[in-house]
Formats: sequence, structure tokens, C-alpha cells
Amino acid sequence: MLRPYRLLAAVPHASSLMAFSLLGRLHMPALAMVLTFLVVDWTGSYAIGGVIGMMVTVGQAIAGPLRGRSADRSSAPKLLVVTGLGSGLGMVALVLVTRWADPAQWWLILPVALFTGLSHPPITQVGRAIWPRLTDGPAREAAFAVEATLQELLFVVAPMLATFVVAIWSPVVAMLACAAWAALGSIIFAASLLRAGLREAPKEGASGAGGAGSLFRVRGFTSLLLFYAALVGGLISIDLVLVGWARERGTPELAGLLAMVWAIGSLTGGLVSGGFAARPRLWLRVLLSALGMAALVPVLPPIADPGSPWLVGAILLIGGTAIAPTLAAGNGRIADLAPAERRSEAFGWLTSATTLGGAIASPLAGWMLDLSGPALAAAAAAGLAFVGFGFVAHHSARASRAPQAEEESATT
Repeated sequence: MLRPYRLLAAVPHASSLMAFSLLGRLHMPALAMVLTFLVVDWTGSYAIGGVIGMMVTVGQAIAGPLRGRSADRSSAPKLLVVTGLGSGLGMVALVLVTRWADPAQWWLILPVALFTGLSHPPITQVGRAIWPRLTDGPAREAAFAVEATLQELLFVVAPMLATFVVAIWSPVVAMLACAAWAALGSIIFAASLLRAGLREAPKEGASGAGGAGSLFRVRGFTSLLLFYAALVGGLISIDLVLVGWARERGTPELAGLLAMVWAIGSLTGGLVSGGFAARPRLWLRVLLSALGMAALVPVLPPIADPGSPWLVGAILLIGGTAIAPTLAAGNGRIADLAPAERRSEAFGWLTSATTLGGAIASPLAGWMLDLSGPALAAAAAAGLAFVGFGFVAHHSARASRAPQAEEESATT
């Protein structure tokens, strides 16, 4: 079972590339939370904080494929340094505007927020695109499993660290820490790429056909993006369900504990699945993820009122074991579909798709919570995951028909 991990550990520079790729993203899961604290302290309005956060998100969604394409066509280390510094400067500018501008003129910060999002360093897409260049087979699948699993850990650790800094010092200090890490993390990851000899972009045509034209013309690419948007929308909705249920119970701290239990399940599943040498079956992993979300529906109010935290936690722990394996298998499938010289761009589109999924799911989950409570919102989250399963099943069906069509064409 440990053979794929041993193969991955034997790849030169694999450990440092994985570590610095993940450390370079440490500030990313905390940024939205810190920005909300910063803006609410400035204006007293959560609504304004949401608008400003949305502008950063829009910039990140636009930048994802653009920065990925640049990494595919030029020096990724140089791009990381430039965008990391730009992102850090944008966060510093956000702090300066909140210190100097009148809260009544909060709209002045919107272009700064957009610039910050547009400067988002492409650490995630570059960090994923390098693995097919370095290894293949079980070692590559193990790399994607480790990456997806440890990224789950980032989404637990980073907000906790951010909350600690805000509580001990202030939102300003927390935002400046994010700015410093955005620049420093990008520089460190760029240096690790240089040490690994990954200075230049892959040569065009390295993967055969498909390098020219739009990636959306590649068979199955659009289906996978839609799958990711639906699945991530469902995952974000479950986070909101936990927050809403915990607030209704008068125990808001319970949301953080349950989210941690869910993450522990995901971590466990990711590490176990990464040890399998067989090619992952994405459709099965998506189905298990969706079933894990659906299992929450009957144990939440108003179906089960008030609901048992122990039972909800047990379902999250078990259901969570499918999350990281699903994300890892999806990353591997994207890497298979995209031409070698365009993988960073493909993962950039993936970032935009997940951003869109979250943007659609958040208000939907909020509306469901207001309308009928946590059970209906959890059902909507599971519904999104099942929609993602439908896209994967459609992609698998088309992929299985393609070889048959080619064989029929060759015999006529």
C-alpha cells in the first residue's frame, strides 16, 4: 500500500516542491476571513465586507486561467515572484485605504480589491501542473492525493491562525501577515522550482495533439470543470449548514469542531487512497462524496430536532473520507486531458470553476437555511454533488465511446 508513496519520495525534489507549493498557499484560505474582519472594523457593515470580498474573488477567477497560460508560455518562477509581490502590495494597499479613507467612501477600495485578486499568484495551478512533468503512474496519483489531502489541512489551519492573530493583535496585523506571506511564499516556491530545474515552460506539442486552440475543445474538459463547480459548491454549502445549525443551537463554536472532524475524515481518506496503485475511479468517489452529504439530511433540523452533534460528527467523519480522494482523482483527470504545455492554464480554469461554484452555492445555501433550516440546505448541497456525479458519468460515457468509434472508423 505504501509503494506509491515510496515511488513519489524517490522523485528528485518531490518533497521540497510539495512542501513549498503548499506553504506558499497558506495565506489563501485565510484571506477572505481577514478581509471581512478588516472591512467590518472600518465600516461596521458585513454587507460591504461581502461586496469587497466578492471583488477580490472576481479578480482571482479572472486571473486563474490567464496566469496559468502565462506560466505555460514563460518562466513560472519569474511569474510567481512578480504576482506574489503584486498580491502582497495589493493587500498592503487594502490596509492603507481602510486607515486613510472615510468609511462613507468605502467604494474607493473596490479597484484595490480587484487588483489584489488579479495579482493572485498561480501557486496552486503551477504546483499541480508540475507533477505530470516529474513522474507518472502510481507516483503521480500519490502526488495528487497528498496535495489534495494537505490542502484540506490548510483550510483548517489557516483560518485558525488568522483568527488567533486577529484576536491577539488586530485585523490590520493579520492582513499585513497575509501580504508578507503572499510575497514570501511565492518567492520560496519559485526558488524550489529553480532548484528542481523547472525554470522553463514545457515545449509545445510535448503531449501530442490538442495543444492548439481552446481547451474547451478537448473532449471532457468542460464536463470536468462543471463537475468541480458543482462539487465544491456542495462542499461550501455544507460548511454554511454547519455554521447555521451551530448558531441555531446557541453553540457557534460547534461549527468549527465539526468542520475539523470533516477535515480529519478527508485527511484520512486522502492518505489511504494515495497508497493504492490502481487507477482511481472518479465516478465512484464522486458518488460516495454525494452520499456522504445526503446522509446529513435526516439528522438535521427540522427532520431531527435539535439533532445530535455526535451523530452529525460521525457522518461527517465517515463521509469526509471520500472528499480528498475525489479531488485528487479529479486533478489527475484534468492532468490527463490537458496538453502538457497547457496544464497550468487547465488548472487555472479549474480554479475559476471552483470559484464560480462557491459563488453560486453560498447564496443558495443561505436561502435554503432561511427557508426551511439545515436539512433542506444539506439536501441542496447533496443535490449539487449529485449534479457533479452526472457530469462525471457523462464524461466517462463519452470517453468509453471514443475508442469504440475510432475502432469502427478504422475498420470501414
